[in-house]
Amino acid sequence: MSARAKARKRALDMLYIADVRQVPIDEVLAEESRRAAAQPQRASSWPYAEQIVRGVADDRAELDALIEQHAVGWTLSRMPVVDRAILRLGAWELRSNPEIPVAVAISEAMELASVLSTDDSAPFVNGVLGSIAEAVRS
Repeated sequence: MSARAKARKRALDMLYIADVRQVPIDEVLAEESRRAAAQPQRASSWPYAEQIVRGVADDRAELDALIEQHAVGWTLSRMPVVDRAILRLGAWELRSNPEIPVAVAISEAMELASVLSTDDSAPFVNGVLGSIAEAVRS
């Protein structure tokens, strides 16, 4: 698994924890920062994970609006928490990190959804992020 794939998983974990626990993302970041300092073997994935989480936190209102616009028939509150976190992560990469190819951002998000969520989640994530990619990268 590449350092960026590991970073996405760490970012997803933090976004999920903040959403489920209903705690500020800065609290979750501080906790994970301490864990990263204590586990040097995980150092390669920390900077990008932190960048994703801070980016999602900073742009959350815009990302959520973008997701709801492209998730036809779905509101964020109806989505499983993990799917919501995956879509926020993927939408941030598509919108704010142009060095990540569209296919990579979507594929990585789909992989997370297929491993961590429902059977229907990967196709749903693919459709929503594909639509977002057309809107923000064209």
